[in-house]
Amino acid sequence: MAGIFDYDWRIDLDALVFSHPASGSRCFVHRLAFRALTRNASPTAQDCMRWFIRHRAAFEAAADEKAGRGPVPGNAFNLNSREIRRALRMLRAG
Repeated sequence: MAGIFDYDWRIDLDALVFSHPASGSRCFVHRLAFRALTRNASPTAQDCMRWFIRHRAAFEAAADEKAGRGPVPGNAFNLNSREIRRALRMLRAG
C-alpha cells in the first residue's frame, strides 16, 4: 500500500512521516500543513493519510526538491504546505 515511500502517523509529533529513499531520510508533514492543504480546520490523522495517498506524487516531488538542496541534517526534514502546493502546481502544469 505504501509503494516506494513508506509512511505512518506519529501521534507524538502530530505528523505524517514518510521515508525518502533518495536521501535516506525521513520526511515529516505536520497536521497544520494538512489543515492548510485540505482547508479542513481539524483533519484527523486518517484524513491526512488519505490526502497523502491521493497526492503522493506531490509529496515525493516536494521531498526530492527539498532534499536536493543540500545535506539533510540528522537524516530528517519537514515539508510545509507551501512546498507541497508548489509541487502540486508543477505536477498539474506538467
